[in-house]
Amino acid sequence: MRGDDLKQADMFSYISPEARVPQDHPLRPVRKMVDEALVGMSRRLSKLYSKIGRPSIAPEKLLRALLLQVLYSIRSERMLMEQLEYNLLFRWFVGLNMDDRVWDATTFCKNRDRLLKGDIAQAFFDQVIDRANKHGLLSDEHFTVDGTLLEAAASLKSFKNKSDTGQTPPDDPGNPTVNFHGEKRSNQTHQSTTDPEAMLCKKGKGKEAKLSYAGHVLMENRNGLAVDATVTKATGTAEREVGVEFAKEIGGSGRAVTLGADKAYDTKDFVEQLRGNSVTPHVSQNDNGRRSAIDGRTTRHPGYGISQNKRKRIEEIFGWLKTVGPLRKLKHRVVAKVRWMFVFSVAAYNLVRIRNLVTV
Repeated sequence: MRGDDLKQADMFSYISPEARVPQDHPLRPVRKMVDEALVGMSRRLSKLYSKIGRPSIAPEKLLRALLLQVLYSIRSERMLMEQLEYNLLFRWFVGLNMDDRVWDATTFCKNRDRLLKGDIAQAFFDQVIDRANKHGLLSDEHFTVDGTLLEAAASLKSFKNKSDTGQTPPDDPGNPTVNFHGEKRSNQTHQSTTDPEAMLCKKGKGKEAKLSYAGHVLMENRNGLAVDATVTKATGTAEREVGVEFAKEIGGSGRAVTLGADKAYDTKDFVEQLRGNSVTPHVSQNDNGRRSAIDGRTTRHPGYGISQNKRKRIEEIFGWLKTVGPLRKLKHRVVAKVRWMFVFSVAAYNLVRIRNLVTV
């Protein structure tokens, strides 16, 4: 017999969000690690707020909501608020009760900007690394460094000559017609009016140039976890410059430390600086006719071949950040805010990776 399609406008529920989420749900171990990290950050978070005035959104809830946005590829804050309105899993993760009112998207963004001004992403990243260290997942001897281009939140139409006074009014203020064909443009003579810190850069020969930033990651080779991350301007030499800074962090401990990298790092200056910081350069050798700075002193050891196999795993981090994470096309401008979001997203990747390693 066909059942009746009864409609009931109002109903009561006596089941809490905690009871509705299955005990084996993948978000449960992530929520546990996030809560532990936020407890360790409590004092730092308190310094961002006044002791008087109207209470704002709890920073712990803000960070959990931002983490959901990264983990579930939610493209906007308005869509995130919509999900929090009816998604019980999201409410449970953030810490909202069934009847709690969801914030307005504008209010959420303004409260989030307070966190963007503080060094909260780095503090959260450090707490996640502590979780990995307690589980014995990190290597302190073998590392890999690499960088990737992050497409800026600015179009090529905004890349204008610095000497342009803009006296001629545009035909369409919202989307003006721009003809830059045949015009020689470079970072020395031109600058984006939308994001002045974004720089014109391309991935390689024959590739199109885009306004970009450079994201850098230092990965330990044991389990492929990122142990450091930062963002710089896409100057073309930023990868090697940041690689040297990472080498200073991991070198000088008295242990035999190695640092793997791809062919872009195979320069005499970079290799010498690594050795000067007591780091063995496991850099991939050039095969384009230019003499390699890596010789038999390095390649004859079995560890060099192992590093060359392991270093490819750093591409998994960049792939995750640009497919699952929010970094295929940036939404923030200027280096400081882009770095904040990049570091926070890398911390989210580490949380997923730690969960998979610990629960296996």
